[in-house]
Amino acid sequence: MKNIKYLFAYTIPISAILGIYFKDIWSFTTPVFAFVLVPVIELLAYQNTKNLDAEERNKKSNLIWFDILLYLNLPIVISILVYSIYTFNTYALTSIEIIGLILTTGIVLGSSGINVAHELGHRSTVAEKIIAKILLLPSFYMHFYVEHNFGHHLKAATAEDPATAQYNQSLYEFWVSSVIGQYLSAWRIQKKLLVTNGTGFISIKNDMLWYILAQLGYLATVGFFFGITGVLYAIAVGVVGFLLLETINYIEHYGLRRNKKESGRYERVTEVHSWNSNHIIGRILLYELTRHSDHHYKSTKKYQLLDYHDISPQLPYGYPTSMVIALIPPLWFKIMNKRVPQHMKENLIEYKVTLQ
Repeated sequence: MKNIKYLFAYTIPISAILGIYFKDIWSFTTPVFAFVLVPVIELLAYQNTKNLDAEERNKKSNLIWFDILLYLNLPIVISILVYSIYTFNTYALTSIEIIGLILTTGIVLGSSGINVAHELGHRSTVAEKIIAKILLLPSFYMHFYVEHNFGHHLKAATAEDPATAQYNQSLYEFWVSSVIGQYLSAWRIQKKLLVTNGTGFISIKNDMLWYILAQLGYLATVGFFFGITGVLYAIAVGVVGFLLLETINYIEHYGLRRNKKESGRYERVTEVHSWNSNHIIGRILLYELTRHSDHHYKSTKKYQLLDYHDISPQLPYGYPTSMVIALIPPLWFKIMNKRVPQHMKENLIEYKVTLQ
């Protein structure tokens, strides 16, 4: 029974299919489910801090079932995306229905798309990495593969990491700084990789160029079948998808800082440099992304094996609820600022003084 609980993650795409099919007010089924119903359930549900014992860990580490659950998101995401664009392009929808479908499809791209791509992007097989990149494509965030794996995991919880939210930085400011910063960071990383490999900018090894071509090819394909309105719709749902990711990025490391040593290097990433959540619904919906502290501590560990560490800073609410709260900056600051460890606030102040 415990091994099938992650089937609950499919409630997001199922709700999306229902919303697209029934339209009207039902087009908001997914946003209401994910950011109204789930937060309410999380407030009532228990938190599970239990970790696997050695025997359970050994069994679950080799069960293909957990991988299949991830792989199935590829055809699911593509099918819902095509169905959504087709519906938008075929039916005379009201403005409210269009907004609902954009939010619905964007949530699928963010949760079943980017989130699953994040997990598979840390895997070692070529096939899993390819699936990860395809899932990132409709949100125009293929550069995330480069920046996240070679940038964020090295610089998380530092001022040099665009995907780490600053203390007292609002979500909306973070959206701008992180989206731009991560893209520029991905290019810097790519250029260093090309130099290391002894190849020029125009090279088959320049993944960032391939990502641009792939994403333009995707838009061209949409334009061929659905026209310019289909392209605009595809762009809109993609933006919602990557803003959903950036909202998660915002809450994952908000205000947390690593100490800088006398050598100028930062201390290694530990379990205290990411916000953790044991709220069971969010854990299942997001394939244990909410145990983010352990993910950064051991990034190659599969989602079903992630642990809870009692030294990790804990979110008072689950990720879905926290994402809603983050949309209201004064409320977010009131709840979260007092939870940021004091020594990390002091490090931030010292850093700002040094800059001045």
